[in-house]
Amino acid sequence: MKLVSYNDEGRPGWGMVDGTHVCDLSHRWPDLKAALCESVSSIADAAKSGVLIDLDRIIYAPVIPNPGKIMCVGHNYESHRIETGREKTEHPSIFTRFADSQVGHMQPIIRPNASTMLDYEGELAVVIGQGGRNIAAADALAHVAGYACYNDASVRDWQWHTKQFTPGKNFPGTGAFGPWLVTSDEIPDPQALSVTTTLNGTVMQSQPTSEMIFPVAEIIAYVSAFTPLSAGDVIVTGTPGGVGAKRQPPVWMQPGDVVEIAIPGIGTLQNTVTAEA
Repeated sequence: MKLVSYNDEGRPGWGMVDGTHVCDLSHRWPDLKAALCESVSSIADAAKSGVLIDLDRIIYAPVIPNPGKIMCVGHNYESHRIETGREKTEHPSIFTRFADSQVGHMQPIIRPNASTMLDYEGELAVVIGQGGRNIAAADALAHVAGYACYNDASVRDWQWHTKQFTPGKNFPGTGAFGPWLVTSDEIPDPQALSVTTTLNGTVMQSQPTSEMIFPVAEIIAYVSAFTPLSAGDVIVTGTPGGVGAKRQPPVWMQPGDVVEIAIPGIGTLQNTVTAEA
């Protein structure tokens, strides 16, 4: 099942993608996060009575527009760890992104006026369905509602001001999330996927998720050990090597560029870069 959040004629909504249509489910729950608090199976039942909307008329919103938490993992592929010169660690490197920094599929990623060093980061996003605390890695995937594509775009000079990533990861319009969530029943093994980033048609990153240093289940276990996870929370699992900052010369996203994050079995997230007004 593919679940999407959107705006239609100025009205926020969400629903299940059905071919070239969306079955609107806003009559049952106000948003996708609220629906996930009940269950994915309840969503499937509700879709039997939803109103169909043409998919090509909606404006895509971030898959979860209002997550309680967005937890991001740094340097989670060996290729990226090596290119950044980071030391190996026994635990995932975790930082946060704010919900209001996100944009949806086909919406502009915004290069801020404060910097020209805007970099792409293609990633697999995990959306929590069943919350919990101290979740065992062996049980972790049962807590996942589904998966989506994410571009955890970074304003590099602001990221490098200190060893803390937060400023460079939270400029408005830099976290692209979409196009939709694919429920976990269709993706039994998140380590059997691949993430490819293209910039203006040129492949910049491409790596299987099996090469994550910390797999999805271990990340969930680690994060839930220090903070409770809730339905609708998002974990962004890290980017492969090939980021623009480590190329010679560096490659920064420019206004007018088109960047795509493709994960077979999930879809392709596409955004055009625009300068901040």
